[in-house]
Amino acid sequence: MPTDPLVYFCLVAGLSSALVAGVFQSFSDFVMQGLTAVRPASGAEAMRMINRTVFRSAFLAMFLALVPASLMLAGYAWFTMSGAAQTWIVAGAMTYLPSVFLVTILGNVPRNEQLDRLDPHAPETERYWRRYGVEWTRLNHVRTLGSVVTGVCFLMAALALSTA
Repeated sequence: MPTDPLVYFCLVAGLSSALVAGVFQSFSDFVMQGLTAVRPASGAEAMRMINRTVFRSAFLAMFLALVPASLMLAGYAWFTMSGAAQTWIVAGAMTYLPSVFLVTILGNVPRNEQLDRLDPHAPETERYWRRYGVEWTRLNHVRTLGSVVTGVCFLMAALALSTA
């Protein structure tokens, strides 16, 4: 059994990223399809409620905690390690930050905020909702893939550390 705590930090980061990927994948696979298949006012209202409840979720805590965790792991690996584990850790962090965190902050969140500001029954809401569904889901595919790759990187780092 490995005694290096870094193995366990990488395992937790990898599994957390995989859980985040699962949530994103669910939205890409069927949640958004279901929401965009109903009347635009209903789909938009349901998405608004999802966006509001996410602020009180374990998902958001995990999603946000991966940012400092990734930065700390990458910093530690960059300055104190060499070899495969260092490469996997840095690759994981450098994947998560732009493809998951920044895509969320710069892509999905502004769309969510715009949706929240619209009157549910106004004609422009229907037009926006149709565009929103396509654009938001496309960005979500990026987040899903980024989270999967990050999870694989951190789990590979744990494996490299445990066999070193």
